Amino acid sequence: MRFDYSQQMRLGQQMKLAPRMIQSMEILQMPLADLQERIQQELENNAALEILEIEADGPSAAQRREERLADPDRPLEVESGGGSADFGRLEEFESQHPDAAENEYSSSSSFEGGEVSADRAAPRDDDHGAYSRPRTDGERDAKMDAMAAAPARSASLTEQVQDQWALCDVEPRVRALGEIIIPYIEEDGYVRTPLATIADRVPEASPVLAGRPEVEDLENALRALQLLLEPAGIAARDVRECLLLQLDAMEDTLVEELDRDPEARRTLSAARRIVEGYLDDLTRNRLPRIAERTGLSLDEIKSALAVMRKLSLSPARRLVDDSPRPIVPDALVEYDPDQDRYVAYLNDSRIPNLRVNQEYARMSRDRAVEKSSREFLKTSLGNAHWLIDAVNQRKRTLLRVVRAVVDAQRDYFDYGPQALKPLPMTQVADQLGIHVATVSRAVSEKYIQTPRGVVPLRRFFTGGTHNESGEEVSWDAIKAALKDVIEAEDKAAPLSDEALAEALKARGLEIARRTVAKYREQLGIPAARLRKTF
Repeated sequence: MRFDYSQQMRLGQQMKLAPRMIQSMEILQMPLADLQERIQQELENNAALEILEIEADGPSAAQRREERLADPDRPLEVESGGGSADFGRLEEFESQHPDAAENEYSSSSSFEGGEVSADRAAPRDDDHGAYSRPRTDGERDAKMDAMAAAPARSASLTEQVQDQWALCDVEPRVRALGEIIIPYIEEDGYVRTPLATIADRVPEASPVLAGRPEVEDLENALRALQLLLEPAGIAARDVRECLLLQLDAMEDTLVEELDRDPEARRTLSAARRIVEGYLDDLTRNRLPRIAERTGLSLDEIKSALAVMRKLSLSPARRLVDDSPRPIVPDALVEYDPDQDRYVAYLNDSRIPNLRVNQEYARMSRDRAVEKSSREFLKTSLGNAHWLIDAVNQRKRTLLRVVRAVVDAQRDYFDYGPQALKPLPMTQVADQLGIHVATVSRAVSEKYIQTPRGVVPLRRFFTGGTHNESGEEVSWDAIKAALKDVIEAEDKAAPLSDEALAEALKARGLEIARRTVAKYREQLGIPAARLRKTF
């Protein structure tokens, strides 16, 4: 084997994404809430980036909106003026009104060499030419009040359960075994790990337990957890045990009421009997079979089901505040009755107007400033320009895509989801002269507020088929029609998937039975035997 070296020329093409292009794509794909957070981070980390405050005598919000509608391609204006004029007006105001400037920010340390320090709060001009009232000593700080009123981080499920267990009056060994089981409680409150597996994972050199515990010991500790923890049902091993624990707690809570109402006690007893022996039949909606085997009437079973609806299949979720993330629409669509058209505009009032700091821009060109400082300022200014350009590009692209969608889906806004038309992304990309990947990023996780509610922007991009008259119908429109048919059916004799297909065919929508079953599952609608009411 011999190694040798050689040189040769090769002609080729490579595609590489510049950092600026990557940043533009990331910002385009961000929803409005994430973009606000990204801009806030840049404002904190980049001193060359600042917010452009709108002057009181500047254009109103309605005028700015009309300008956006008239010229969406208008770039963001970057003013050349800095903040030195504001400090000059502040200094002049303080010299004329010394009493008004006596606040906690007007200490002698705020002046250095006759210049006003940058951390000093400048008063604002209002419409009448008056200045805002300065905050005097002893008054509450609005920012501090807002921070104090902000919700604290909620404790996790494990932390809350451990706090409850620490207050329970149990033996030391049972307490130690309970602390071993608590980490195995899942988010919905179940302990699905077998106790034998938990016992094997306990280290042998445990000072409290003196060795690995037996499964029977863990059984006793688990039972104590089930009886002492709240809400009832936590630490159950399956659905049946979870429901039985909640029925026990309900019976203990309503002792006096059950003593006064024998009918309520019989209903609770029937619910317990169904959960203990006929839970599988209940999940399959086999109420007649349950009535046949238990001797209960259908009315008694329905009363028991009404009690069971008060129970929870995931009791631990009551402890964890898992509130959904609020949806902020990126664009708004309104109807203009004068011109009989729908107007789309961006919800950019939440995005601050950005500009570069002109003082830093001047210092970056000043030879008197140290070279290292000038290099740092040039990098910061470049990052600021890149972010401003990326945000402007996002606005232009998103507005063009939304307007194309509104023009193509006019029937949806007029008649509802059943009038939704097929709209592939390639069609919008060809219409706007951009890549289909750009359209995909523009609609990703974006929502628009319409006269028919807040809907995902991606919902308008869907495939479809043709009805009997040859018109294009989207798959979402077919799903909406399927949902209407199911809502109008006789619940005592619900339609099968084949009957649903025939009903849709009568509406001019011919699809296969398997497609009906697939769409029904996507809509979260159970089968006919589970929809039947007795």
